[in-house]
Amino acid sequence: MASTTQNDHVRYEPNETPSPGIAIGAGLQAATLIVTPIVLTVVIVARIAEQPESYMAWGVFAALIISGLTTILQVVRFGRIGSGYVLVMGTSAAFIAVCVAALVEAGPATMAALIIISSLFQFLLAYRLSWLRRVFTPTVAGTVIMLVAATVMPILFDSFGNVPDGTDDIAAPVVILATLITVGVLVLRGPSWLRLWSPAIGVIVGCIVGAPFGLYDIQQVADADWIGVPFSSWPGIDVTPGIEFWALLPAFIIVTIIGAIETIGDGVAIQRVSHRNPKATDFRVVQGALNTDGVGNLLSGLLGTLPNTTYSTSISLAEVTGVAARRVGIVIGIAFIALAFFPKITALIIAIPEPVAAAYILVLIALLFLQGMRIVIQDGLDYRKALIVGLSFWVGVGFQNQWVFPELLGDGFLGVFLGNGMTSGSIVAIVAMVFMEITAPRRKRIRLELNQDALPQLTDFLRSFASSSGWNEARQNRIALVGEEILSTLLNEAYDPAEDNRTKHLIVAAHAVGSQVELEFIAASEGENIEDRLSYLGETPDIADDREISFRLLRHYASSIHHQKYHGIDIVTVNVERGY
Repeated sequence: MASTTQNDHVRYEPNETPSPGIAIGAGLQAATLIVTPIVLTVVIVARIAEQPESYMAWGVFAALIISGLTTILQVVRFGRIGSGYVLVMGTSAAFIAVCVAALVEAGPATMAALIIISSLFQFLLAYRLSWLRRVFTPTVAGTVIMLVAATVMPILFDSFGNVPDGTDDIAAPVVILATLITVGVLVLRGPSWLRLWSPAIGVIVGCIVGAPFGLYDIQQVADADWIGVPFSSWPGIDVTPGIEFWALLPAFIIVTIIGAIETIGDGVAIQRVSHRNPKATDFRVVQGALNTDGVGNLLSGLLGTLPNTTYSTSISLAEVTGVAARRVGIVIGIAFIALAFFPKITALIIAIPEPVAAAYILVLIALLFLQGMRIVIQDGLDYRKALIVGLSFWVGVGFQNQWVFPELLGDGFLGVFLGNGMTSGSIVAIVAMVFMEITAPRRKRIRLELNQDALPQLTDFLRSFASSSGWNEARQNRIALVGEEILSTLLNEAYDPAEDNRTKHLIVAAHAVGSQVELEFIAASEGENIEDRLSYLGETPDIADDREISFRLLRHYASSIHHQKYHGIDIVTVNVERGY
């Protein structure tokens, strides 16, 4: 249920209007903080894949333009595209490994085609987000996020020693230690406002330490134009894909879905920190964020740069500054777009030594790994989930490092397909979860029209299920009463028939889960969230109207209630203890 605790730190909610000074100040601060990972992620991929400087310049330019446009789109919303919240967009570190593989195996044009095709799956996921909730569970999401980190780490470690010929052997270790120690000290002991800047400060320190060794190429910055657009460096799109395309496509699709899972988490979190009175999660906001992700990835493919995603830094910034107004997101987006046209400024970031950049990305990937662990643990880790997580992770690591039958896989389709740890490990996790779902005790279901006439059928269905589960008559009455109150609530939340003549259906599924019975109500209705109504009820016995009686009964009889709203569909999950 939604929390009743107020967020007193929120100074401006999304729909409020701060002064221009506050909006511009908060927006420019955020843009300055976030621009570094946007640029560095492109740079590190291009350098590892040994791409020419011209491609790197174009990739950075395109990434900044797309990040700016999609950040603005997240804020302003256009139909079902956009979240309506300040969710900053930028290049995704999760794509480092697969993009390096695509650039090395097939080149930028094939990578662009892979990104375009995989972006379509993000739109599909947003459209049918409710359908996939049983397969892409927190267990699967957390495992694959951990696999992303495990796949990228070896690439970063290889980059630690990439320095110009003739450089002192001690140079790389010194700048890496300087970067990591700076970031570590600030994160562990720095004040909260300074922790946000710790990665950027670490990079600056690393560059300063590396300058006497000749690692920071100041000449590259001096040669860059103040204003310019590298149009001639667009890599194009491969419209006749070869075997490498088909071998890498599953990995791109999986990482795209993982990026979508990250966006789901950010879409949920930004709602929690952007309002003074926290509300239950509106998954229509999440779907809008996912659609914007899809637009960003599609544009990334068309322009030939790395895919993008929402940045979790958005949540931290909203918490620290207390400014969640949409104006701030517009300022951030404009700043990214403007910066793209000043190569001199971006050259300052591009010139960062590769060991420093790798150390910086290492910190982000390490946090990403821990985020995956946190997702798995918070979902509850019984022996079944533990087996899925452990087996999937180590199978992925084994294939990634060519420890599993490399001589049988060879360099052909199977070698490229299974040789990517994210692909092989994710397949194991998804197959295991599907197996768990199809072999689970069958849910008893009933399909009804969403109207008052459905009550007798719903009551008979719930009583029959409770009786078959060994519940006595008193407990049967309680579960029937819960069903009645949910039906009543959904009817009150539904569209006015005068405005919508379509017949609305209600699917009810029931099954036993340990000591509880889980009831799932799936209905095509729109309106306010049941969780919000429950959270607003006070402790006073005075009841203002008949509807509050219904919500109080639900809170009394059900151990948990979750109401997920998607475009065109509501899903209410109610758990009732057998002990009632």
